[in-house]
Amino acid sequence: MNAEKHSASPDRIATNDASSVADWARKLDVSEQQIQDAVAAVGDKASDVELHLKGTRSTTNDDRIEQNGAGNA
Repeated sequence: MNAEKHSASPDRIATNDASSVADWARKLDVSEQQIQDAVAAVGDKASDVELHLKGTRSTTNDDRIEQNGAGNA
């Protein structure tokens, strides 16, 4: 029952807790605002937030081809 006293589980980001947001921002090497935006977009599950953030910081070869307008090289 003691686990229920914790405000958030270890795999959740509590956006109403500034220290939680700061900790996750540091862990994921992003700004606190990016954490807030990602949670708003995908929910508070840390793994989903991490995937969302990685997706915004990286591109695939297909993305690069589309960005360059060379779809049929």
